[in-house]
Order: sequence, then structure tokens, then C-alpha cells
Amino acid sequence: MSRHRDFISASVITAFFLSGISGFKAYGQELDCRPDLTTVPSIFRQDTLTICFLGDIMMHAMQIETARKGEDRYDFTSYFRAIEDDIRDADIAVANMEFTLGGKPYTGYPEFSAPDTFADYLAGCGFDIFLTANNHILDKGSEGAARTIEIYRRLEKEYGICFIGIAESPEARSDNFPLKLRRKGIYLSLVNFTYGTNLGGTAHWPKTNYMSDRDAILKALEKSGKADYTIVLPHWGDEYHLRHSARQEDMAEWLAENGADVIIGAHPHVVQDTAAVRGIPVIYSLGNAVSNMSAANTQLELMVTLRIVRHGNGDIQMLVPELTWLWCSRPGGYTDDYAVIPVEEHIGRRDEWKGGWEYDKMVSTYERVRNNN
Repeated sequence: MSRHRDFISASVITAFFLSGISGFKAYGQELDCRPDLTTVPSIFRQDTLTICFLGDIMMHAMQIETARKGEDRYDFTSYFRAIEDDIRDADIAVANMEFTLGGKPYTGYPEFSAPDTFADYLAGCGFDIFLTANNHILDKGSEGAARTIEIYRRLEKEYGICFIGIAESPEARSDNFPLKLRRKGIYLSLVNFTYGTNLGGTAHWPKTNYMSDRDAILKALEKSGKADYTIVLPHWGDEYHLRHSARQEDMAEWLAENGADVIIGAHPHVVQDTAAVRGIPVIYSLGNAVSNMSAANTQLELMVTLRIVRHGNGDIQMLVPELTWLWCSRPGGYTDDYAVIPVEEHIGRRDEWKGGWEYDKMVSTYERVRNNN
């Protein structure tokens, strides 16, 4: 029996992006990063696959110090407490790991090396897929990248997480560029790459995926050809710009032409505009998920939810993406620690904030950036 995908039209996407936002629920269950895709699941049971995406997860020096509770003891539990149920309710939860696990001494900007337990915390929260193709992945050189991979391999065994964007060998790269997944009878392919790395590339493994290598990206897209949906996750754009660049738009056009079904970007540290390109949704930048940044617009972020429905007759349909506005509160704002909170749920509750000044900043930022989008 044949099956086909339904795509939301460009007019529907555009209307959605102009009309506003809605909330969602999400979860991270154990994933098989190397499923047997030769077996065909039953297509007679209707089901919905939910995938949620968060932006840049960072670890600045102030975050390290605030979380430190003793020798090699860190507490990050406040970070996603307000949305942890959302993460756990998604079938697949994805986030960009904008740091290395390069070991001691732990450092923040400009060369990130987070405590190993931060990755354990994120896996325990329910995140399933770690994106690693970003400008900071080589902050601690090849050795730091190799150590990061070692820890992610451990988490793959302990939690079932997958990571994409960097690989320790040609064989490993073949496995995760693209990353192929099957969940609830729906076949996905994920492609992750970065515009560059701060310390430059390396001729030796580990290696990351670069946006400039269109031949390699095209090969990954071609390998995704049998997927029900191909999701492209670029690390790109101009930092702090609320509108996407001509280079991003050109790349989005090329990706859509060559098989991308959804494009969800990161890197600018602010929420950028959304669009429909060749009939597919493009979220140019999600902004930061959690960080110590406080510059204009850098604490506001998006969480994106994709819902893909498999109907009883075998047809597969992607619904309009759902966007949820979040705010990364720094210590002294909402609480004494870092906390990622849903914006709309907290509007009108200024008296619950430790620092009312940050509540005011959240509301004004939210109104300004929404109007820009």
C-alpha cells in the first residue's frame, strides 16, 4: 500500500506566522539512533508524533559559579523546571548544545567548557537529540571535541540520547549526517551544520559539518530521500539581528529546493522572523534557550513544536508548527537562579517576581520582538 505526505501550503504557513502563537506539550523518550528502517510498521493505526525544538543552551562563567554547590557538584535543576513536563511529553526533544565538555578548568565565554554533569542533567530532563554543529564546538580544540563525543556516547548508552553535527570518524559521520529515526511509524531525517567554528576547522577527526560544504549537505539530503520528513537544523545568521540575512534566505531557498521539509535555525541569540520558503516553514532563529546573556532581546526565545500525524489509511501529514515564547530569567529576576519560563503564562503576575524590573523587561521585549516578527 502506498502512502504520501501532505504539506501545509505557503498561504497557510504565512497566515500562521502572521497570526500569533500557541502553546504546546512535549517529551523526550529513549530513542534508537540506529533503527532498522527495512521493517515496515503497520500503517493502520492513527498516531501523532510530537517533536519539540529549543535554541542555544549555553554555559557562561556566571552560570557555572551559580550552579556550583561544592567540589565537582553542580545544580542546574532550576533551568527547565517550568517546562520540564513539556520536554518530557514530546516524543522527541531537540536542543542546540552550544558548549563543549572539554574537561577542567570549566570555562565560559569565549571558549566554553561546561561541567560534565550539565549534559547528564539535560539528558535527564528528557532531551533526546543534542545538536553540536555550532561555532563553539571546537573551542577546546580536537581534544575537547573528542572528549565531548566520549561523554555523549556514554549518555547514548545510559539515556538513549542521539547527537548530530560532529563525528569522530567517517563511519560515525555516515551514521549521523543525516541522522535517521523512526518513531510511531514515521521516518525522519535530521541534518545539522554550522556556518563556521570560532577556532577554525581541523584536518583531523573529530569533524563538524559546515554550511560552506554544499556538496556534503546535498549528499546528506539525498540520503534523506526516503524519509517522510527531512528537518534541517542550521547554525547560521548574524548575531543580534531580528531579521534574517540574505545569506540565510539564499541557503533556505537552496535547502527547500533540495529536499528540506522544515528548517529551524539557531545562532543569532535572538528570535528572528519566520517565513514560508517554497512552501515549507522556516524559523530562522529560535534565540537562546538558557544563558547568562542580558543584552537587548537575548533573553526572549522560541520553543517550536512539530506535530506529524499518521492517519489510518497510511497518509502522513505535518500540521502547522506551534510556537511558544519563553523567557530566560537570570538570578534575581523570577527567582534566585536561572529559570526558563513560558512568557504568556506569566504576563499579569508581576507580584510573583523577585525582581519586578525583569518582569517589565520581559513584557516590553516580548511585545517588541513579536511586532518585528
